[in-house]
Amino acid sequence: MKLYKNTITSTLYRLMLAVAVCTMAVFSSEASAQQYYNVLKYGAKNDSSKLATTAIKNAIEAASKAGGGTVYFPAGKYLTGAIHLKSNITIFIDAGAELHFSDNFDDYLPMVKSRYEGVDVTSFSPLFYAYKAENITIMGRGIIDGHGKKWWDFVEGYKEGQARSKWQHTFDGLNKDILLPDDPRQMKRGFLRPPFIQPMFCKNVLIEGITIRNSPFWTVNPEFCENVTVHAVTINNPHSPNTDGINPESCNNVHISNCHISVGDDCITIKSGKDAPGRKMATPAQNYTITNCTMLSGHGGVVIGSEMSGDVKMITISNCVFDGTDRGIRIKTARGRGGVVEDIRVDNIVMKNIRQQAIVLDMQYAKSEVEPVSERTPRFRNIHFSNITAQANQAGFINGIEEMPIENITFNNMNIDAKRGFTIREAKNIRFQQFQITSEIGPAIDAKNVKQFTIDGVVKDY
Repeated sequence: MKLYKNTITSTLYRLMLAVAVCTMAVFSSEASAQQYYNVLKYGAKNDSSKLATTAIKNAIEAASKAGGGTVYFPAGKYLTGAIHLKSNITIFIDAGAELHFSDNFDDYLPMVKSRYEGVDVTSFSPLFYAYKAENITIMGRGIIDGHGKKWWDFVEGYKEGQARSKWQHTFDGLNKDILLPDDPRQMKRGFLRPPFIQPMFCKNVLIEGITIRNSPFWTVNPEFCENVTVHAVTINNPHSPNTDGINPESCNNVHISNCHISVGDDCITIKSGKDAPGRKMATPAQNYTITNCTMLSGHGGVVIGSEMSGDVKMITISNCVFDGTDRGIRIKTARGRGGVVEDIRVDNIVMKNIRQQAIVLDMQYAKSEVEPVSERTPRFRNIHFSNITAQANQAGFINGIEEMPIENITFNNMNIDAKRGFTIREAKNIRFQQFQITSEIGPAIDAKNVKQFTIDGVVKDY
C-alpha cells in the first residue's frame, strides 16, 4: 500500500513538473514576443529637439524581427514623421509622453496606397499607417498631436488655376488611372490631406486610451479591416475642416466604446466607398457596435454615409450622449451612390443642444433628378430607433427618393423637445409608437407621399 502511494506521488510530481516546464516555456515565449523596445535606446530624443522618425522605424524593425513586441515611448515630447506599423507591434505611449507629428509635408513621402473619402488613391502617408498587417495596437495614456493647421490652411487657401505644388504633381503621376467618383473636382485638386491613423486591409486592430488632437484630416480611419476595437479614446480637433473623429470604412466587426469626441466634422461616421469606386470594391461596413460614447462639437453624433456605395449593414448604436452637435443620428446618401443601408438599431440615446435635427435619414444629400432604378440607386431600410430623449431645433427629417422610398422605419418610446416636429417625404412602412413631442411650430409629424404609416400613442405638447 505504501509503495502504491509513493508511485502515485511520484507520477503526480512528474506530471506537475511537466506542466510547470510547459507553462514556463509558454510564458517565456510570450515574454520574448512582447519585449519592450524603448525608442530612446534607438536614438529618439524626448525633448522634441530631433526628428525621431528613423529611431522609431528602427525600434519597430527590431521588434518585428523578434516576432513582435512593444515599442515604448516614456514621458517626454517626440517629434516625428509618418510611423508605419507591422504585424504583432504595439505602440505604447506612456502617461506624460507626447508624439508631435511634423507639419513638413515631405515627412509623409513616399506616397502610399490609401483611400480618400471613399476613393482608392496613392497619396501622402497617414501619420500612423499599416498595410496588410495583423495584431497591431496603439495604446497608452499619452497624447498624439497631428499639428494639422498647416494642412488645413493649404487646402482651404487653394484656388483653382493657381500654380500646382510639387506634391500635386507627384499625386498626378501616381493616380493617372484611378476610378473617380461622380463629381471628381475635389480629386483633381491633387492635394489630399492624410488621415491620422489609417490601417489598410489589417486584422485585429486595437486603439485604446490615447488622446488624439489636431488631425490633418479624418482621425481614426481603418479601411477594409477585420476585427477593430477603439476603446476609451479622446479625440479633440477644434475649429478644423473635415476632421471626423472615428471613420471605420468597409470594415467587418468593429467595436467602438467609451470614447469622448469633439471635432470639426462628424464625430463617428460609418462608410463603405463612394459612387463607382465604392461599388467596384464592393466591401460593406458591417457588424459594428458603438456604445457608451460622448460627442460634443461636430456636424453629427453618429453618421452613416454619405459614402456608402459598398453597403452598411448590422449596426447597433447605444448608450451615447450627444451635446452640441449639429445633428444627432444622421444617415445620408444621394443618387449615384448605390448600395444599401439596412438593419440599423439605435437605442438609449440622450441628445441635448442639437442645432438642427435630432434624427436625419436623407437620400437627397446632393440634389438630383429622378432616374430609373439601377446599381446607382441607394436604399435605406429596416432602421429602428428606441428610448431616445432629445432637445433639438427639429425632431427629425426623413427624405427618400421617388424611385426608392425609405422603408420599414420605427420610432418607439421617444421624448423630443424641438421647435419643429418630424418632416417625412417619400417613405413607406413608417411607425411611431409611444412618442411624445413638444414643438413650437407646426404639426408633430408632417408626412407627404408616405405609404403604410402607423401612429400609435403619439402625444404632442405645446
